[in-house]
Amino acid sequence: MARPVITLTTDFGTRDPYVASMKGVILSLCPGAVVVDVTHDVPKFNVRAGALILAQASTWFPPGTIHVGVVDPGVGTRRRAIVVKARRYLFVGPDNGLLVLAARRD
Repeated sequence: MARPVITLTTDFGTRDPYVASMKGVILSLCPGAVVVDVTHDVPKFNVRAGALILAQASTWFPPGTIHVGVVDPGVGTRRRAIVVKARRYLFVGPDNGLLVLAARRD
């Protein structure tokens, strides 16, 4: 089985352990994954900026890549996570519009 490629686009920044925690969970569930940091410097809670970055970066990855985006002003609320299966990719993130542009471009 090929090693899955998983990209991360977040507004977490790099001063806290959140990115490392996320990667730890991913690698615990899928030890062979190739985890690629697109950016963790999306302006805080700026869904539009995150959507643009995700859409621009995602097109350069191989088919089957899983693109994870986390930019969510409602983090910690009851907002649900979603998975969008597009033509070549899976997009995973909050149900707040973050994934729409990238999924449509795919």
